[in-house]
Amino acid sequence: MGIEWLRPGAFFGSILYALIGVAIFWLCFVIIDKLTPYDLWGEIVEKQNVALSIVVGAMSLGISIIVAAAVHG
Repeated sequence: MGIEWLRPGAFFGSILYALIGVAIFWLCFVIIDKLTPYDLWGEIVEKQNVALSIVVGAMSLGISIIVAAAVHG
Protein backbone atom coordinates (compact mmCIF):
# COMPACT_ATOMS: atom_id res chain seq x y z
CA MET A 1 0.00 0.00 0.00
CA GLY A 2 1.58 3.18 -1.18
CA ILE A 3 0.59 6.77 -0.95
CA GLU A 4 -1.76 6.69 -3.94
CA TRP A 5 -4.64 7.78 -1.73
CA LEU A 6 -2.82 11.06 -1.06
CA ARG A 7 -3.25 12.27 -4.64
CA PRO A 8 -5.26 15.51 -4.65
CA GLY A 9 -7.74 14.19 -7.20
CA ALA A 10 -8.52 11.10 -5.15
CA PHE A 11 -8.66 13.06 -1.90
CA PHE A 12 -11.01 15.77 -3.15
CA GLY A 13 -13.09 13.20 -5.03
CA SER A 14 -13.59 11.31 -1.78
CA ILE A 15 -14.59 14.50 0.02
CA LEU A 16 -17.01 15.40 -2.77
CA TYR A 17 -18.65 11.97 -2.76
CA ALA A 18 -18.90 12.04 1.03
CA LEU A 19 -20.66 15.41 0.92
CA ILE A 20 -23.00 14.22 -1.83
CA GLY A 21 -23.79 11.10 0.19
CA VAL A 22 -24.57 13.10 3.33
CA ALA A 23 -26.76 15.51 1.36
CA ILE A 24 -28.72 12.66 -0.23
CA PHE A 25 -29.13 10.96 3.15
CA TRP A 26 -30.36 14.19 4.71
CA LEU A 27 -32.81 14.77 1.85
CA CYS A 28 -34.20 11.22 2.15
CA PHE A 29 -34.57 11.60 5.91
CA VAL A 30 -36.43 14.92 5.55
CA ILE A 31 -38.76 13.37 2.95
CA ILE A 32 -39.53 10.42 5.21
CA ASP A 33 -40.06 12.78 8.16
CA LYS A 34 -42.59 14.76 6.10
CA LEU A 35 -44.39 11.58 4.97
CA THR A 36 -44.96 10.32 8.51
CA PRO A 37 -48.11 11.60 10.26
CA TYR A 38 -46.21 12.82 13.34
CA ASP A 39 -43.05 14.74 14.19
CA LEU A 40 -40.18 12.24 14.46
CA TRP A 41 -37.94 14.58 16.46
CA GLY A 42 -40.68 15.40 18.96
CA GLU A 43 -41.60 11.75 19.43
CA ILE A 44 -38.01 10.61 19.91
CA VAL A 45 -36.56 13.46 21.97
CA GLU A 46 -39.48 14.92 23.88
CA LYS A 47 -41.64 11.83 24.41
CA GLN A 48 -38.63 9.43 24.47
CA ASN A 49 -40.27 6.85 22.23
CA VAL A 50 -37.64 4.08 22.18
CA ALA A 51 -39.48 1.88 19.69
CA LEU A 52 -39.65 4.71 17.17
CA SER A 53 -35.97 5.45 17.78
CA ILE A 54 -35.07 1.89 16.85
CA VAL A 55 -37.20 2.05 13.69
CA VAL A 56 -35.70 5.40 12.65
CA GLY A 57 -32.19 4.08 13.35
CA ALA A 58 -32.80 1.03 11.18
CA MET A 59 -34.25 3.24 8.46
CA SER A 60 -31.19 5.49 8.65
CA LEU A 61 -28.87 2.52 8.29
CA GLY A 62 -30.85 1.29 5.29
CA ILE A 63 -30.71 4.68 3.57
CA SER A 64 -26.99 4.93 4.36
CA ILE A 65 -26.27 1.54 2.81
CA ILE A 66 -28.23 2.44 -0.33
CA VAL A 67 -26.48 5.80 -0.69
CA ALA A 68 -23.06 4.23 -0.09
CA ALA A 69 -23.72 1.57 -2.73
CA ALA A 70 -24.89 4.22 -5.21
CA VAL A 71 -21.88 6.45 -4.60
CA HIS A 72 -19.43 3.54 -4.65
CA GLY A 73 -20.76 2.29 -7.96
